[in-house]
Amino acid sequence: MSFEKLGLSKPLLKAINNQGYKTPSPIQEKAIPLILKKKDVLAAAQTGTGKTAAFTLPMLELLSQNNKKVAKLQVKALILTPTRELAAQVHTNVVTYSKYTKLTSAVVFGGVGINPQKAAIKKGVDILVATPGRMLDLVNQKALDLSCVEFFVLDEADRMLDMGFVHDIKKVLAMLPAKKQNLLFSATFSKSIKELAAKLLNNPTLVEVAKANVSNHKVKHIIHKVNKKDKKNLITHIINEQNMKQVLVFTRTKHGANKLSKLLDYDGLKSAAIHGNKSQGARTKALADFKNGDIRVLVATDIAARGIDIISLPYVINYELPNIPEDYVHRIGRTGRAGKEGHAISLVCIDEKEYLTDIEKLLKKEIEHIHIAGYEVDPSIKVEPKKQKGRGGNKGSKNPSSNSNNNSKTSKANGDKKNKRNYSTNNSFT
Repeated sequence: MSFEKLGLSKPLLKAINNQGYKTPSPIQEKAIPLILKKKDVLAAAQTGTGKTAAFTLPMLELLSQNNKKVAKLQVKALILTPTRELAAQVHTNVVTYSKYTKLTSAVVFGGVGINPQKAAIKKGVDILVATPGRMLDLVNQKALDLSCVEFFVLDEADRMLDMGFVHDIKKVLAMLPAKKQNLLFSATFSKSIKELAAKLLNNPTLVEVAKANVSNHKVKHIIHKVNKKDKKNLITHIINEQNMKQVLVFTRTKHGANKLSKLLDYDGLKSAAIHGNKSQGARTKALADFKNGDIRVLVATDIAARGIDIISLPYVINYELPNIPEDYVHRIGRTGRAGKEGHAISLVCIDEKEYLTDIEKLLKKEIEHIHIAGYEVDPSIKVEPKKQKGRGGNKGSKNPSSNSNNNSKTSKANGDKKNKRNYSTNNSFT
């Protein structure tokens, strides 16, 4: 099927053509016609399959057909995202696709001055992309009016709930008109997502182009079992040995990201760290430098698992496995995007054995283990006592809505112990 057959107008088709898109992805092919029919949609698809275009294009089409001018401080469409990076990314797509229309848009998020954002929406905009905390701040300061919203999109809804935004979402819903079109898009489905959908959506159509919580089949998964103390040398070895020019590396904590970035720089691998304690300016610059090749390695916490969109990113390395298995899917979803092949490499020490068990249960497969000479696992090393399990090193934030990167909720990291898988015949880590 072509985009022309989906019912999109010439201005949108021209913008799509400028991007080199020839045929819609499965999620776009299924979701766009439903949204154009003004149906509420609950949609799930693998990360990197074009979810943003799947809701943005039909929303732009319907808004273009409505000649009603937006009033002061009001918006016609609200797209809510969990992180600053994702908000910026979504807004970039909105601007790109609406280039040949008369529609206006703005993006608001924390970490930067609020006054320019107030000015951007003062005259009213057709589409507002926002993170929950900053959007509520604007409403509370009477700088934003949500009473005339016609479209409400909850993007990456599962991440919203994981980050503790459920109460903020409820506040937003209370501010929106009862009569509107609601779209809930997510990379994964869960019981809590379906419960939220039941409250938000009106007789929704379910669109699911792949089984929930599964990774892109074009991504090759590899694990290297290694002693914890040898990880820093192994990652440098892998990057140099495979001549990786652009690699995204994930750590569990902010401190770990900073420390690893310094070590990589010391080893001659130009890098930068990106996490919640970095200023928005520093995060934006690090991401821009990574995209244009000024730095070779971007070290990130899970804040970046959904906010980085690089079509041809070849490598993702898990320097540390996430303690929440769904985050593995989102991390490695940064590679293998838009039909490209990708590589997901994980360095796993004995302390992460249970995390690996949970991830493999989620993926329903055992990840290939490749041994690297010189990095043998010492069988005498014992598991260290578990530390605090919060994501990204965030500890006990009292107000998750004040920063769109706080990950205030934790989740069970240990799988069902009754169903644990052995990794070798003698049940040893090696």
